[in-house]
Amino acid sequence: MCGLCGVVGEGSEETLRATAQAMSDTLVHRGPDAGGVFVHASHGLAIGHRRLSVIDPSPDGAQPMTSSCGRYVVAYNGELYRHPELRRELETSGRRFRGGSDTEVLVEAFGAWGVDATLARLDGMFAFALFDVRESRLHLVRDPIGKKPLYYAQRGRSLWFGSELKALCADARFAAKLELDRESVASFLRFSFIAAPRTVYAGVAKLAAGEHRVFDLAPGQGVVAARSERFASVREWAEAGARDPFRDGPDAALDPLDTVLGDAVARRLVADVPVGALLSGGIDSSLVVAMMQERSATPVRTFCIGYAEAAYDEAGHARRVAEHLGTDHTELRVTPAEAREAIPRLPILYDEPFADTSQIPTALVCALARDHVTVALSGDGGDEAFAGYPRYAACVDRARRLAPVPRAVRRALAALARGVDPGRLDRVAEALRAEGVEGQFEAACARHAPGTGLVLGASPATWPGTAPALGDPLARLAALDLTTRLPESILVKVDRASMGVGLEVRSPLLDAEVVRLALRLPSAVRVRDGRAKWPLHALLGRRLPKALFDRPKQGFGVPIGEWLRGPLREWGDALLAPARLRDQGLLDASRVRKIWDGHQRGGAPRPWLVWNLLILQAWIDSRA
Repeated sequence: MCGLCGVVGEGSEETLRATAQAMSDTLVHRGPDAGGVFVHASHGLAIGHRRLSVIDPSPDGAQPMTSSCGRYVVAYNGELYRHPELRRELETSGRRFRGGSDTEVLVEAFGAWGVDATLARLDGMFAFALFDVRESRLHLVRDPIGKKPLYYAQRGRSLWFGSELKALCADARFAAKLELDRESVASFLRFSFIAAPRTVYAGVAKLAAGEHRVFDLAPGQGVVAARSERFASVREWAEAGARDPFRDGPDAALDPLDTVLGDAVARRLVADVPVGALLSGGIDSSLVVAMMQERSATPVRTFCIGYAEAAYDEAGHARRVAEHLGTDHTELRVTPAEAREAIPRLPILYDEPFADTSQIPTALVCALARDHVTVALSGDGGDEAFAGYPRYAACVDRARRLAPVPRAVRRALAALARGVDPGRLDRVAEALRAEGVEGQFEAACARHAPGTGLVLGASPATWPGTAPALGDPLARLAALDLTTRLPESILVKVDRASMGVGLEVRSPLLDAEVVRLALRLPSAVRVRDGRAKWPLHALLGRRLPKALFDRPKQGFGVPIGEWLRGPLREWGDALLAPARLRDQGLLDASRVRKIWDGHQRGGAPRPWLVWNLLILQAWIDSRA
């Protein structure tokens, strides 16, 4: 895993190199092992790279890397899981390799097969910049699931790009003209994240999952044309799965899934550095660790964070799973004070406003794992691919029950609910106003009602995406989550937390074959006998006694509501001071203060909105 960046603009070779070097220096945490810069002065192009050495740590894997034919130059962040097979095929066709890295396989594949044909064959997580010297063309690409990030901004004929926003901001010419995007801020406050293509800055974008953006360059002119296309789409995978569903019954699906997921785990164990796993004790991570241990001759290294607060502590579950499987388990008991100490670092770590209280334990467990391994497998993706969140079924049920009630009646009841208690009944009011299952989903995911007017001059935020064309409403919601919240929230959380300490996290449940198979399973298979993600539960039952995992779903969070009324109250008071907010001119100071005061009185049941407001203000401070 690595960090990449680059610039297209005016300047001498030395100036371009210095700019790319300054940009890549901001990404050392993503690639602490080595760095490099490529410059093509006639086109005003410079590409920087920071390397986390995982496959072939020798200098033969250094980036940016040029193909043997000299046509392509790549700076790459990610892992290709089938690179040995691709290498053998390329060698058969006459390509010769100097080292063993998957980066070299990638760049030689472009040389042998071209861009489009190579993209169609890639299996992995990745974001990369590829320069075609012969065609004077720069390609920016993000993987279909959206595991790895890539930001970019074009101003006239100049272009900046990078794995994180901080890389772009390292160029003073770019940073001097930045303005907040109020619509993005409004979306963040409502949903806790900012979805592609938007970012917190106006005129700055990030690639969507599966996007391939092409920039045509000309000597002395910079960018002369740009266009985007999707080379792969999880939305299309979902629609294809609905057209060709698995028809042999629930039990018949288990063996194929066991094989496909097991192969995905095996591919993610390939590395030239120590590999471990993040183990929460839940179904997804426990299944991944069980499959890892089946394929390992030695105990797998596993890592877990524990808390003093019993309601938020899963460490005991993880410990019992680890003992049963015989892993080499490391558990860190974190005090509330230690967890709170991580909070001031979050705005810098996440680079743009991002608020999910589980980002705190995620950052802590990644730091723990990095002390022992360089690569860690995780259970991310199981809930989205296999319909594991209870809110899917709840939204379908609410939409069904409310469908016979006329819209006018529902809206009158919503107004009444807000009038009786605008804090505690706010979520009830949203559900009454919502239209259909997608509307119920948006209401369930929102941190506050639409049209609240928290951001001055911004329109009401709506869910950043549309559901695939699926007839089954539960499958439709799971696919909507898989194509929006997963890449733009869950995977962002894990990427920044892990790469902030130079740890590569791999997710077997998000393997393309696994996801495609999951999307072929009817809802009656994914949710069976009232049990969400039944296939994963059944596969784990083949490996663990049910007593170790058969329990209600528990989130990976912290008691943020209590902390904000206690030890974090002074911090929050300062960040949400009315005078400060009025001077900023971004938020409605009186409404924000009302929300904060209501939380302190215990009257607002949504600490997540308060957390979003605080993270936004802390992020604004981090820019100073």
